[in-house]
Amino acid sequence: MLSRLKAAIDRLFSDENKLDIRNVRYLPRWTVLFIDTSLILVSILITYFLLSDLHIKPLSVISSGQQLSLVIGVNFVFLLVFKTYAGLIRHSSFMDAMKLLFATVATFATLMVFNLTWQYIYDLKVFITTGLILFSFISFTALFTFRLAVKQLYERFKIAQNNAEIINAVIVGVDDGAISVAAALDIEHPQRFIIKGFISKRQNKSLRILDKPVLELDKSVQHLVQKLNAEAIVFAGNSMSAEERFSIVKECLEHDIKVYNSPLVINWSEKTTVTDQLKSLQIEDLLNRDPIQLNDSVKSSKLQGKTILVTGGAGSIGSEIARQVASYNPNKLIVLDQAETPLHSLSLELQGAFPDIDFEFVICDVANRNRLRILFDAFKIDIIYHAAAYKHVPLMENNPSEAILTNIYGTKNLADIAAKHKVSHFVMVSTDKAVNPTNVMGATKRAAEMYVQSKYFNLQAKGKKKSTRFITTRFGNVLGSNGSVVPLFKKQIESGGPVTITHPDIIRYFMTIPEACQLVLEAGTMGKGGEIFIFDMGEPVRIMDLAEKMIKLAGHTLNEDIEIKITGLRPGEKLYEELLSNESKTLPTHHNKIMISEDLENDYEQVNTVINSIIKAAIKNNNTISVAKLKSLVPEFKSNNSEYEILDVEVTEDISKNLGMEEDLPQDLFK
Repeated sequence: MLSRLKAAIDRLFSDENKLDIRNVRYLPRWTVLFIDTSLILVSILITYFLLSDLHIKPLSVISSGQQLSLVIGVNFVFLLVFKTYAGLIRHSSFMDAMKLLFATVATFATLMVFNLTWQYIYDLKVFITTGLILFSFISFTALFTFRLAVKQLYERFKIAQNNAEIINAVIVGVDDGAISVAAALDIEHPQRFIIKGFISKRQNKSLRILDKPVLELDKSVQHLVQKLNAEAIVFAGNSMSAEERFSIVKECLEHDIKVYNSPLVINWSEKTTVTDQLKSLQIEDLLNRDPIQLNDSVKSSKLQGKTILVTGGAGSIGSEIARQVASYNPNKLIVLDQAETPLHSLSLELQGAFPDIDFEFVICDVANRNRLRILFDAFKIDIIYHAAAYKHVPLMENNPSEAILTNIYGTKNLADIAAKHKVSHFVMVSTDKAVNPTNVMGATKRAAEMYVQSKYFNLQAKGKKKSTRFITTRFGNVLGSNGSVVPLFKKQIESGGPVTITHPDIIRYFMTIPEACQLVLEAGTMGKGGEIFIFDMGEPVRIMDLAEKMIKLAGHTLNEDIEIKITGLRPGEKLYEELLSNESKTLPTHHNKIMISEDLENDYEQVNTVINSIIKAAIKNNNTISVAKLKSLVPEFKSNNSEYEILDVEVTEDISKNLGMEEDLPQDLFK
């Protein structure tokens, strides 16, 4: 026993032991009760001295010790009854204050009843009524002040312990959502954000919310933020349009004002702290347009209970399509990709997230026609979302035969087998690079568009009214997709730069991955067949501006911490992308953000013949012949910064005469 006591004392006074209030997790309940009882005793003594100064002597009906014991005893009972000792003192709330008030009032009422009863029986009072009133006020103040002091002391120590920066912020908006966020940040422990006020479009000079000023958004944001002595703004609620938000964000980035986004409080996660709900501005917040919202009810009725195939399912777009499709409760979801490891990772994710869905994960190359036949024979597929493709422009410029075999031959295989098996809908994912293409990748996607579109119209012309509905979706760059510019910039910024840009004037259209996949699903439900759906993607984004904003968002100074390096256009790359060709027109749909590109119809037999010859050349890995024939199919395909530019002026009819493409090729290649 003595040895244990000695060891405890040694630990207490050793250098390793840090006696610090920050290391105390909470006060035990008996300690709180003891402190409260001590405060009640102190309150009695203070009351006694105050009465003495007023020359009021205590009554001597019972002894002073009996009076003291009675008051403390009654208080102690009601402290137990109302459980004022429960909970963490450092997190005391309004309800804890109410418990103290109830205990104090109950004690006063009980002592008054006792006093009046004694007076009624013995015609004498035990306590002076003024003394009971004074004691009640002093005791409640002492108990409440104790809790407030612990709360504030703990907060001070936590701030000192916390290495994170305290941020003075301004809330943008004064709607219910914005006020709720401000209130939550104000009571957070430890506090990371100090809310200095609100800025709003509403004009009311005398308005204060949560005892904080509200300034009208009639001047520059920088001026208002400086006036409130803040360094950051927090977007909360839904009071701002995308255009207004974009204007504010642009000014903030120019003046090094931090920008945070907060979801509505009702959407906050219970698993994370208040501060963690706030996110630094994401790059998609820099798109100068409102996010696109589509109707889920129609998609649900079309997808529920169906057998659905997603090709390229392990990629950025394909995996998100698979996630969204799974949420509509299909009968079976088949996810196909040739990449083993990403498909395995996706299978674990989807099976964990949707345990009631029947999944089938298939390793397959869409250029493997026989493997696709086996798959379609095994399952009665209702809908296909075709996202499998090679997409990286420079790589495909160096490997055109592979681009043709996957993007054209793979699409042709799927389309032919889908039509044979009477699949209801075939939705193909295309790209804006297919419009007036300057590279092999874009040209192969345009050829694939031409094939599925002409095949649909050919089937209709043959009277097959219930044939597969072939539908194409065409959109721009997808934020955060594998290999896209945003993840590249993030990685370069994290490694200290430089951020590389191919040309200072290059511009691109952008959309988020969920938006892109919503378009694909929506097209599958609204398409009648043969359409090419495009999005109103807002204004194109200058990549130089994007890089500069991402550097500032990361908290760096441009050209001091991180520099931007111009590397020159890559093979096949052009300065701007288009969603429509020169000959195309658009038709409206039921959604004002979705349009139909009215492209010229192509003759299926002619398209099929040329595509077959392109594929045969690609199988022989004759890149020059493949690209030359691709240019003959897609006459608007003009190579840019590429070795194939020479074909735009030197393609002749004799280019493939002596190739011998038909030799040694499988006879059932296109059957």
